[in-house]
Amino acid sequence: MHRVPRFLVVPVALLLAGCASLPVTQGVRIHDRWVECAALGHGSPVVVFESGLGADMTAWSKVFPAVASFTTAFAYSRPGYGMSETAATARTGRVVIEELRSTLRARGLEPPYVLVGHSLGGLYMQLYARRHPEEVSGLVLVDSTHPTQFVGMEALPQPPWWVRVGVSLYMTGTRGREFKAINRTGQDVLRAPTFTGKPVTVLSARTGRTRDDEKRLDIARLYPGSRQEWVDSPHNIQKSRPDVVIAAIREMVETLRQREAQTAD
Repeated sequence: MHRVPRFLVVPVALLLAGCASLPVTQGVRIHDRWVECAALGHGSPVVVFESGLGADMTAWSKVFPAVASFTTAFAYSRPGYGMSETAATARTGRVVIEELRSTLRARGLEPPYVLVGHSLGGLYMQLYARRHPEEVSGLVLVDSTHPTQFVGMEALPQPPWWVRVGVSLYMTGTRGREFKAINRTGQDVLRAPTFTGKPVTVLSARTGRTRDDEKRLDIARLYPGSRQEWVDSPHNIQKSRPDVVIAAIREMVETLRQREAQTAD
């Protein structure tokens, strides 16, 4: 009997998942393109959420309201997801993070930010933190994609034909363009200086994972001084264990506020 690789199961699960809404949905125009986003709460630092492959900002619906209760929370849908218009620009990580920066500026949300990214969104947030460390006060990676996650995948045994057909149907449009650019984005992450001197929390899922434990361990190694927590959860930790994600963000926000207060004294 063929086993479907985990990285193929996740897209199917996303298709079947119901969509919850965020409390307040707004939008801005960036380069003549509409971007769906939501900002709620007050205070600093601003917590910025980035979703995974194929997911819009509703992926954070179980986390966003709680975070907005103790600081400013911002979530958005990348071009081609949710209500956001599709962009003709390349879907590399460099383009994605610059579009995010433009969206944050358009909403009047000033850095430094706590960046929170799930799966592919975690890879994008790693790139953001490395390329613009002066704008980032902390990083929370929620079962993030590793920079070399799919390097060498072509050497693995081919899955059965029905799995290949399902993946080809799913990996179209924006999803397909983002997926094709993952290796290039990972290379950009590793070429940039690592993000150091600021808190990094790595949340790693235990459930349903068998083949990429070493790479998930290596994500923490990429950030000296980071804290890694193994969570009894499948890939979408923010949905199955939102309490863990909320607690990690709250701990980081409180730590940053304490440091700021000590500096002020």
